[in-house]
Amino acid sequence: MDSLTCTASDLVPLLSSSANATALASFLCARFSTISSQLSDATHAIDNTYLLFSAYLVFAMQLGFAMLCAGSVRAKNTMNIMLTNVLDAAAGALSYYLFGFAFAFGAPSNGFIGRHFFGLKAYPSPDGDYSFFLYQWAFAIAAAGITSGSIAERTQFVAYLIYSSFLTGFVYPVVSHWFWSGDGWASPIRPNNLLFDSGAIDFAGSGVVHMVGGIAGLWGALIEGPRIGRFDRAGRSVALRGHSASLVVLGTFLLWFGWYGFNPGSFLTIMKGYGGGGGYYGQWSAVGRTAVTTTLAGCTAALTTLFSKRLLVGHWNVVDVCNGLLGGFAAITSGCSVVEPWAAIICGFVAAWVLIGFNMLAAKFKYDDPLEAAQLHGGCGAWGLLFTGLFATKAYVNEVYPGLPGRPYGMFMGGGGKLLGAQIIQILVITGWVTATMGPLFYVLKKMNLLRISREDETAGMDLTRHGGFAYVYHDEEDISMRPAFMMTKIEPNNASPSTDGQRSPSNV
Repeated sequence: MDSLTCTASDLVPLLSSSANATALASFLCARFSTISSQLSDATHAIDNTYLLFSAYLVFAMQLGFAMLCAGSVRAKNTMNIMLTNVLDAAAGALSYYLFGFAFAFGAPSNGFIGRHFFGLKAYPSPDGDYSFFLYQWAFAIAAAGITSGSIAERTQFVAYLIYSSFLTGFVYPVVSHWFWSGDGWASPIRPNNLLFDSGAIDFAGSGVVHMVGGIAGLWGALIEGPRIGRFDRAGRSVALRGHSASLVVLGTFLLWFGWYGFNPGSFLTIMKGYGGGGGYYGQWSAVGRTAVTTTLAGCTAALTTLFSKRLLVGHWNVVDVCNGLLGGFAAITSGCSVVEPWAAIICGFVAAWVLIGFNMLAAKFKYDDPLEAAQLHGGCGAWGLLFTGLFATKAYVNEVYPGLPGRPYGMFMGGGGKLLGAQIIQILVITGWVTATMGPLFYVLKKMNLLRISREDETAGMDLTRHGGFAYVYHDEEDISMRPAFMMTKIEPNNASPSTDGQRSPSNV
């Protein structure tokens, strides 16, 4: 918003007929300055409130992850997976506060890693407030939550604490610095020396969040190996179904709701006009468009999965539809702000088939991921980056990333191949970085016997062996040991006919 400024020397010539022209000009300018300050304060307040509300929505996605994970595992491991989701947020808060935020956004810094704001020292600054820290922390723990789904039902509790702190405190922040910080070597908001004159456009994190979490989970699951019973002796896939489709659906809707903070909230501000200002169109319109593209991609992916799985396996599966929906959301997250709504439909359609294809590959190579997290977030996230390089529009790219005339945009939209090249570089460097950091970590944990639980504990379930009891109180009617010593039983009627003296038989009483 342009500030309202004036000086007495500007107004004196206009007030020359007044005896006290200079005093009147000074008075008017003072009032203009007061109004300008109040409008500036209101703008900051509105933008910070918008960002805080978005942070709350993204944090609510942790509840969605918890419900989705709980429903996707067997009942005997429910308490374990719920506790890991809680600790992703708790351990991630401390590690991101102490180190992660500084590594990600500690400006001024070099192109690889930040080096200021450790423990929020000297923060807030003119470039950011506490609301920005909270919002970025919610993103960091989302990446850790993705990884926990890949290694569910067989991982020691201490391993969760170690990898979650390392991921949110170092691995993820470095990636977010590369692509989201003004100093990052591949950032589209870098003032100069842009990668391919563009920088990689990953608006809300198809690569930064979803690929990081998915690839970390991929290495964890590969090094740990599949769950007991996931593949039979002949190597055929055996479904170890989650115990509650209801929780899966609940978690999916919570994640859907939170995605409206994840994607539209990534604008960070809302009180910004486009063009000359004063019209109905501004950043608030771009926020709304981003919510629309997010919705269309997810819904298209859900419907595509519904009918595709019906053709492939012969039935309608709500869990598959929920995963397809989330795959569409993960894919559109990169380009949600810079593509047309019709393009989001293409994004969701392809994302559904990307997920189906990666799930087929996972079964073929005996890869076990209880929540399909690596396939969904890693695979669909990579497709989302490519999609942005193909379909980003010129007008929207210049609105969201202003100040660089001639910036490259989507190849299919006439913008050449530079943006697509930057997107491919992002996919490669994220894959390499997460592999080089999280792969050795999981390997060392395995060698130290800190990664996988024992065969006996896995068979019995971690709720009983590690957490003091099951998540649900229930009684199995087939278990004789659960029956009370005295039970009333029902007497079934027999077919005896009434006696000849007219008295009713006992069976008719």
